Formats: sequence, C-alpha cells, structure tokens
Amino acid sequence: MSNEFESTSLRDMMMASVADVELGRRVSVCGWVARRREHGEHLAFLDLRDHTGILQAVVDGSVDVRAEYVVRVTGTVTARPEGTVNGRLVTGHVELSECVVDILAAAEAPPFQLDERVEVDEAVRLRYRYLDLRREVMQANLRLRARVVGAMRAAMDAQGFCEVETPLLWAPTPEGAREFVVPSRLHAGEFYVLPQSPQIAKQLLMVGGLDRYYQIARCLRDEDLRADRQFEFTQLDVEASFSSQEDVMRFVSRAVLDAAEAATGERPDTIETMTWFEALDRYGTDKPDLRFGMLLQDLSEVFAASQVKAFAAPVVKAMRVPGGAELSRSRLDALTEQAKALGAKGLAWFRVNAEALDSPLARFLSAHEAAALAGVDGAQVGDLVLAVADEHETACKVLGALRLTLGAPPVSQGPYRYVWITEFPLFEGLDEQGHPIAAHHPFTMPHPDDLAVMHTAPLRARSQSYDLVLNGWELGSGSVRIHRADIQAEVFRALGISDEEAESRFGFLLGAFRYGAPPHAGFAVGIDRLVAILAGADTIREVVAFPKTQSGADPMTNAPKHISERQLRELGLRPALKG
Repeated sequence: MSNEFESTSLRDMMMASVADVELGRRVSVCGWVARRREHGEHLAFLDLRDHTGILQAVVDGSVDVRAEYVVRVTGTVTARPEGTVNGRLVTGHVELSECVVDILAAAEAPPFQLDERVEVDEAVRLRYRYLDLRREVMQANLRLRARVVGAMRAAMDAQGFCEVETPLLWAPTPEGAREFVVPSRLHAGEFYVLPQSPQIAKQLLMVGGLDRYYQIARCLRDEDLRADRQFEFTQLDVEASFSSQEDVMRFVSRAVLDAAEAATGERPDTIETMTWFEALDRYGTDKPDLRFGMLLQDLSEVFAASQVKAFAAPVVKAMRVPGGAELSRSRLDALTEQAKALGAKGLAWFRVNAEALDSPLARFLSAHEAAALAGVDGAQVGDLVLAVADEHETACKVLGALRLTLGAPPVSQGPYRYVWITEFPLFEGLDEQGHPIAAHHPFTMPHPDDLAVMHTAPLRARSQSYDLVLNGWELGSGSVRIHRADIQAEVFRALGISDEEAESRFGFLLGAFRYGAPPHAGFAVGIDRLVAILAGADTIREVVAFPKTQSGADPMTNAPKHISERQLRELGLRPALKG
C-alpha cells in the first residue's frame, strides 16, 4: 500500500514477522476496502486490501464506505484479541484500532466479485480488465511475469549481452506470417509494417559489431488468436556473433532456467536435446510433451509382408494407451474419424485381453503380428493399442495427435519438462512451381552435411535450426544464420528466388553482408508462453495485462474502431466498402 506518512505500511507488515511488528504504533495505510462488517451501531470492521494482502481495521462507530472504496486508514497497531487471530492472513495476528477513515475515492458496486469466490465469465473480466487486475491471481501473475523478465535480463547481462532496442516501424520482412501494416502520412501510398520479430535488425547489429545482443522485444503478427497466441507478444530476442548453435542454446538455457527458478523457487534439471526426426518418430510431433509416456513404436518390419490390407503401407506405427481397453466403441469410432481428418486412411485399434486381441482385424493377423501388437510399449491386459499405416510423417503425426487427445495433462500442470529440438528440415514442402518452401526463413544455415542435397533432394535437407519446447508448447525458435554470400545464393536458387528478386526484397541485408558479416546465430523465447506455464495458466491471456479476445477484439476499449474521414484523407486512404 502507498505510504504518504511516517508510518509502517501493509507491505512492511506483510514482510515482517509478527514479533517484529511494533505494537502501539500509530500508522496510516492506504488501499481498497475488500469487505465491511458492522457490529451494531458502535463498531465496524474494514478489511483493507492491496496486492500484498489484507489488514483488518477496527472503527469505533459506523463508517460510510463500501467495497472497492479507496481509503486511507489511520490507526494504532494492536494485537488481535484472543480467539480472533486469523491464521490464514500474514497480518492475522494484528489489526488497526482507534481508526480514522479518510475516503480518497468512492466506488460503485463492481460488476463481479473480486475475491475469487465466484467463477466469472472471461468476457466480463476483459470488459472490466482494470477491475480484474485487482484480483489476487492476476496480481500474482503479472508480478511473476516481472520476476521472469528481470531474471532473463540479469542472465543475459551476466553473459556479456548488450540490450538494444530495434524499430517498431519497419520494412516488410520475409518471415511468412501476415503483418500489421501502418500507412505513412508523409509518403502517401507507402507503408511501414510492425515487426513480426527483430530478425533482420538484429542480424544488422551483428554486422555492426554488437557481438552479443538481446532485447525484451514487442512483436506483432496478424494471425488467428488462440490459447497460446495474441496479435501482440513479447519475446527475449537474442543474437550472438562467432557463436555456434550449442553456444546459443547454452545462453538461452541459462536465461530460461534462471527465470524458472525466480518464478518457482526451484531450478529445473538440465534441458535435454533430441533431433526433429527423433521427436517425430517417438512422439509424433516437433513439440513433444515429455510429461507422460505413450511413445510411438515402429512395427514396419513386422508388417512388411503382411496379408492385411490395412497395413499395406511404407510405415506402420503403433501406440499403447494405458487402460484404453475400457473405451467405448463410439469413442473408438470418434478417434478413427479424428485420424482420417488428420490425413490417415484409417485407424486400427486392438484391445489387449487375457486370451487374445479384441479387434475387427484380429482374425486376419498372423501369430507374429498379433504378438507384436500385444507387446507394444510393454502393453498389459486392459490396455489399448492404436496403429496407423501410412507414409512415415503422416503415420507419426496422426498418432502424435491422438496421443495428446488421450493422454496430455493441462499444459500448466507440472512437472516442467523442457527439451531442445534440433536439425529441423530446411524446407517444409514444394510450392506450385515445384520450388521448396523455407521452413523457417531464407537466412537459415543448412546443415553442413546436407549442402549437396539442397537441389537434388531438397526435402531431405536439414537446417541448423532449433526450438525450445516446454510441456508441449513451443517456447521459441532460432537458427544459425547464413553469413556467406555463396551459400545464401545457393539457398535463394533452391527457393526459386532470382538475383533481382533477392536484391529487391533483401537488398539492404545482403548489401550489409558485403562489408564483412561475422558468423552468427540467434534465438527468441516467447515470454508470454513461458510465464503462463510457470503461473499455472492454460492461456496466455491470464499473464497479459490487456489481452485481446479470440476474435481479436478488446472489449474494454471496443478496439478495433473506425477512424474519421479526415484521418483517412491525411493517410491517403479511402473507407473500405461494406458488403
């Protein structure tokens, strides 16, 4: 609580032990009225609240205040009478007596309770976000966020990084996501964009000799919102010269583990590492959740000569669902439809019974095939085995999605399992002209062993890129950057980008590289996602002060809004036609 006088404050009381509180001292404290209770006409009790807690004030006589009034209470610190101590409050052994109450601001009755006793619809909370922020959980979340950011800053400073701010008004970037566009008043018909990330700016800083850069960067992407995505997001942005992939992973690991320790009081274990192929093959995703089992097992060799048409495919993957034999037929049918919607031709299921497998396909299996299915991942009686036969990536991704459907706990539920994923594909597919599509951005350094296959078998080429994943959420991604003109030209040619187009789109970066670019690599950690998990929240809206709804609206300010015709004319724009 704010303290305008020579006195203790509620913050001080919360930090001191009961024995250290100076009884008999006359103090003034300020805050909000949480509750008012009157005992007849001659005695009133006020619970005074701020983010540090609650303090009881005893007022002789009636007092004309209600919940959420802002008041200053001047009183004497006294021990609570025997039998009235409240062990649930840090200040529950003391109270203010002989109080004088000054009303600093009156308040209307709030539209919802602020004491966590009643579940409040999120739309209402966002409409009155300034009231929602008074709730204990929101105060805790935002202050935890501040500790996380502070710990990250300290970690980067300690590792010799320099914090540099990059522009918010920028030129269009090649990262693929839809950008927010800002019209220029001084240059009619021309536009800035708000940065999806400081990617090119931080690479230019490397050319400029700032060998270790970081920034708590605000970024914006005009993409559909969801639990882990807002239009605006904040990231720890990092770039380092003369550094390898392993160096950057070490820098970032320290910052993330320091932040987790600052938030929870416990330091997570060293972060393990696996390749993209290993993650896909074992977990069916490049964002593996390591908190539970149900790993994928390859049965391709077992079914290589199978007479069962359902298994006539290059790859057969299977997964055990503990206790899954109890799933109803309608639930199994729903899982089958989910598998088909994800691209599989079908889904084979097998209940593990004491005598034999229970499945529509069981009677077609050889003894060897049945034994292999019954033994997937150490299956026991009462378990369920699911199998998908298809191309490798499809089979893995379908079973990976079913794994999450059937077994994943809430993302915020402990334990915290971090994992680095490395060696992502350099390209993620082919465009209509047959050119490969960059999986990250066109400045990602290819894996040194795969330079030769960029043109002959581009979808087999690996990159020097890496992601950090926590409990199935991607916290961030990074890569070693291309700094050599010959390799950059090779990648552009593979992508079907001509020299003229490259100069038009990326000329200022390529031009900078001509003056001596050091080898460099970087990363960006999504702070919103990290804080949400550490705070025990399942959506980043719970750790962002003023988020948007899933439709992109702000119920508090009613944004987005129309602007006046005068403003449109100044910007050289015309109103959009309705229809």
